[in-house]
Amino acid sequence: FKILQKIYQWNKQFSFGVDAEMLVQEVMTRNVEKIDWNENVYDACKIFIEKKVGCLVVMDRDIIVGIVTERDTIDRVLLQKLDPTNTKIVEIMSQNIKTIHALTSLEKAAQIMKDYNIKKLPVVLNNEIVGIVTETDLTQTIEVFSETLEELEKFYVETRGNIENIMEEWGNILYSLKGSNKSNEKQQNDFLENDIKN
Repeated sequence: FKILQKIYQWNKQFSFGVDAEMLVQEVMTRNVEKIDWNENVYDACKIFIEKKVGCLVVMDRDIIVGIVTERDTIDRVLLQKLDPTNTKIVEIMSQNIKTIHALTSLEKAAQIMKDYNIKKLPVVLNNEIVGIVTETDLTQTIEVFSETLEELEKFYVETRGNIENIMEEWGNILYSLKGSNKSNEKQQNDFLENDIKN
């Protein structure tokens, strides 16, 4: 999260010419698996295996009402010795789910996860679920950003002295030109004065 903030600050301060503020839609998982809240846990487990996913967005028709994960089925069903064929998803799902808009920044997504201690955010656009962004998505992105930040810092350190030298040399050139112009003006004025006297 701090790395994301730092890169945004660098972008604003030094104007690298690129928009460092990445959006949720750029890193989210688009193929979201869903399950109706009236389905049972056994049905959810089949989807986990067939689709090779770790979580399902729980729907009540077109409304997001929760999230159920593989861990939920273990902790809340198997370890409680409940029958997965007779246990409804609505009984074990996590409710009061936070969602995030697809055009929201990753910085905001990271802040929401931190504030509410959650690892997954369903992504919505035009009132429809279009993806899901997870803590893993952010972690992988931050790793890439971290490498980029190191390269930018190295570039800045290596070129800062050169840039300062170039600016100093440019200033000297301008000063010399200004002095040269003054000298020419003085020569012209002296020539005019002598011409008038003659």
